[in-house]
Amino acid sequence: MQKLISYFAVVFIYLAVATDFWRCAKTPAMSQYLKLHSTMIAFGLIIHAWLLYQTIFVNGYNLGFFNVLSAIAWLTVLIYWVADLNHKLTSLQAFVLPPAAIFALLPASNATNHFMPLAESPLFLAHITIALLAYSLFTFATFHALLMTVAERSLHNKPTLIKLPSFPPLMVMESLLFRIISLGFILLTITLVSGMLFSEEIFGKPMQFNHKAVFSIASWFIYGGLLYGRYQYGWRGLKAIRWTLAGFILLVLAYVGSKFILEVLLGR
Repeated sequence: MQKLISYFAVVFIYLAVATDFWRCAKTPAMSQYLKLHSTMIAFGLIIHAWLLYQTIFVNGYNLGFFNVLSAIAWLTVLIYWVADLNHKLTSLQAFVLPPAAIFALLPASNATNHFMPLAESPLFLAHITIALLAYSLFTFATFHALLMTVAERSLHNKPTLIKLPSFPPLMVMESLLFRIISLGFILLTITLVSGMLFSEEIFGKPMQFNHKAVFSIASWFIYGGLLYGRYQYGWRGLKAIRWTLAGFILLVLAYVGSKFILEVLLGR
């Protein structure tokens, strides 16, 4: 019962902050509300982290589908919270917090469990940690790219479903986007290389060239091509946003798609 209350507390905090942002965005006391929002998000992150510890580590190393989604959501909110301290990305709350609230609640159902037999292997733990960080960075980059899309349409007075009350300068947002993608690309590279070279030590079996590997490598080429285009040809704007979204879709197909089919639909 206590854990269930904690789950709903996290959901309430994330949704309350996102909702209150829209309510107070254009009020004179907006800056005071934003400080409160940052504090509330930090409190939500602490509760969320405790829940992840309970579900993933207490009874073994449980990397069930819902647990992984919740962990990625937690890391994405954490990245947002840290980035917001320096870049004032408060409008990103509308994109990051609502889905994080949903994903944070999923492990409460106990619908999926996947205990890893190699949990005590340092190489395995390092591989999983780096992979989760990479996925979370690209998730944040995707939300950030969506924010840039809305901001760009607003600046050109184009119709959009979401009306942002405020957002940073597009040049600042674009610079942050490529820094996040660069870091995520480095971590994704480490994830893929370690998975290829040490597959038997990490997973207990030789590397398999399956759809997961194909989509992961394809996403690596997409992000690598985007970074090359940025630094060689100065790619920016909608082209950068489209490449970011394409790479993220491939990552979703690589990991989330396979996990969802195996654990949720097939119950393996």
